[in-house]
Amino acid sequence: MKILFVCLGNICRSPLADGILRKKVTESGLDAEVDSAGTAGYHIGEAPDPRMIQTAKNRGTDISFLRARQFSQGDFDAFDRIYVMDHSNYGNVVRLARNQADEQKVSLVLELLGTDSEVPDPYYGGQSGFDHVYDLLDEATDKIMESLH
Repeated sequence: MKILFVCLGNICRSPLADGILRKKVTESGLDAEVDSAGTAGYHIGEAPDPRMIQTAKNRGTDISFLRARQFSQGDFDAFDRIYVMDHSNYGNVVRLARNQADEQKVSLVLELLGTDSEVPDPYYGGQSGFDHVYDLLDEATDKIMESLH
């Protein structure tokens, strides 16, 4: 299984989801590939936001090695599932879909928790926003892990 997480800049939400799921996959010994991307190219090649790196580190997850990249149409071929963080990301990704098969790979990550809610972007907020995003993505990635067993 190949799983991609997508947010806007690929420096907060999607690299966190990437790191959390990578850790869980590695610890469980499952065979899955995990990556992340952004719909915008603002931060290509950059490490995640230092506040998100620290938030993840505080919870035992290292995301400092990840580097931002932009989502591309080729990701539809490379990944089985594409989880986006919000409705804007969803629209931007689906616009690049070539067909219905591509579109069917894309869903809001919090749909895994039975809601069409968005993962809020913590970029302009305080530490509590980063912690809240960690909690949401930790729970959502637990659901992904259940589906991989």
